[in-house]
Amino acid sequence: MTIEVITFGCRLNTYESEVIKNKASENGLSDVFIINSCAVTSEAERQLRQEIRKLKKNNPEKKIIVTGCAVQVNPTKYDEMSEVYSVIGNVEKLQDVAYANVSKSIKNNQDKVERLVSDIMEETSLQSAIVERFDGKVRGYLQVQAGCNHRCTFCIIPYGRGNSRSTPFKEIFDQAKNLVDNGYKELVITGVDITDYGLDLPGKPSLGQLVKRLLKYLPELPRIRLSSIDVAEVDNDLMDLIVNEPRFMPHLHLSLQSGDNMILKRMKRRHSREQVIDFCQQVMKFRPEVVFGADIIAGFPTETDEMFQNTYDLLNEIEKIIHLHIFPYSEREGTPAARMPQVEKKIRKERAAKLRILGDFLTKKHITSKIGKEISVLVESEGLGRCEDFCMVEISEQNNTIGSINKHIIKSINGSKIVV
Repeated sequence: MTIEVITFGCRLNTYESEVIKNKASENGLSDVFIINSCAVTSEAERQLRQEIRKLKKNNPEKKIIVTGCAVQVNPTKYDEMSEVYSVIGNVEKLQDVAYANVSKSIKNNQDKVERLVSDIMEETSLQSAIVERFDGKVRGYLQVQAGCNHRCTFCIIPYGRGNSRSTPFKEIFDQAKNLVDNGYKELVITGVDITDYGLDLPGKPSLGQLVKRLLKYLPELPRIRLSSIDVAEVDNDLMDLIVNEPRFMPHLHLSLQSGDNMILKRMKRRHSREQVIDFCQQVMKFRPEVVFGADIIAGFPTETDEMFQNTYDLLNEIEKIIHLHIFPYSEREGTPAARMPQVEKKIRKERAAKLRILGDFLTKKHITSKIGKEISVLVESEGLGRCEDFCMVEISEQNNTIGSINKHIIKSINGSKIVV
């Protein structure tokens, strides 16, 4: 009799799924499915509904509980699904009362539980919880922030997560210390818009100041990463950390979305093409081993061939944006972008494919240049790990314990993987 939590979407959901599992277990639930959903695109929701139906078909005796952003944005849609037993909002999913209520309803043989979804836009604080470990993960996740104060035209997430709210340092430190004491050698700072960290806290501490303090008070922590940053919000403390702190991993994931200024403007992004180039060049000048990742939307409404080419050319110019997350634009009901003139779906897919081919080329070019060099590898599973810049590594040597960090010399490459 187990609780199976199925996670869709971001790293923040990965963290919260562990809290959900603990809360559900502590409140007497067992033999249920809990789905922690994502609402970032219409496709994400389509896959979610498909998963709900498949789970119920294959496990008719089990109750299905659905929570997360999709539920928060449109609770009625999921409450009306016959397969769903309970619908729980993004605030309530981290509270004992939600699972105690479901547990009581199951014991009383209720057919369905009344949904528990509050108005997240009224939330002004952020709950935190200590997570002992992340099942199947060799990295620990630290939620430092949730919500977003910005309103990008393609994004529904603020309505699923509310406005930006930050976790005080003491709570973040306690969670980090707990994970380090439990053997985690790499921690990932996560949230919805982490470069907005601290704006709602006394003294307005910045993200850079937060990470510096964590590293100062946790000298035994070998590695720390950020989930994603916006280059328009990188301050001097964060830049100093990126450039001068060896325990800060040389891999930055950028919330880029496009390399064309007009598209960025129509997306209501805060950065420009020039800011991205300047930021990457400045980082590489002082820390040449740094590589970048990026989220990119291909075929955003009104995107012409020339606008798309600007994105393609930006990646070629910087060269070291190698960890690409490419998404063909997907209309998200309720967003301004869904009402703009749309690019044909066939063209969106073609542009996405072209960017993925470029991404593969840039990755292989980067890892080929590293042959013969020494790298430090965090072992993720039997025979696989990640080096400092997050490239995947095939480990041929024996006796590499999962979760350990070991030094290796790069022998060759295998596709997009490093071989040691």
